[in-house]
Amino acid sequence: MATTFNKEEKAAIRAAIAEKKATQEGADAAAACDAAIAAMTGTEKELAEAFHQLVNENTSLAAKTWYGMPAYADADGKVVVAFKPGSKFKIRYATLEFQQAAKLDDGDLWPVGFALTKLDDAGKKRIAETLKTAVDY
Repeated sequence: MATTFNKEEKAAIRAAIAEKKATQEGADAAAACDAAIAAMTGTEKELAEAFHQLVNENTSLAAKTWYGMPAYADADGKVVVAFKPGSKFKIRYATLEFQQAAKLDDGDLWPVGFALTKLDDAGKKRIAETLKTAVDY
């Protein structure tokens, strides 16, 4: 059975290929992340900007893009966390998605993704704590 990708998934794959090529050519990964956030609109843009600020204030992760989404990588270049706008895949909310490089292991079960519809002070505190754990501070 052949796997088919929808147009949003195909666009993400094209973005990943372009990112790899740009990186090989010495592109500014942080500027690409800023541009990805700037291209968003409304609540998603506000959430992405707030998350970007939280990452910068609480970690030493490097901003970049990953499949066209704002992402943050460790010193080895491995993505630790990404901001996935809901509009990118036509889902009803944005998500914060922690990857394998995140040090969130807690027994046999732990969260690696969070739905995000708004960000109040309590949410910011929870994200900051999760980021610090993810990078093993």
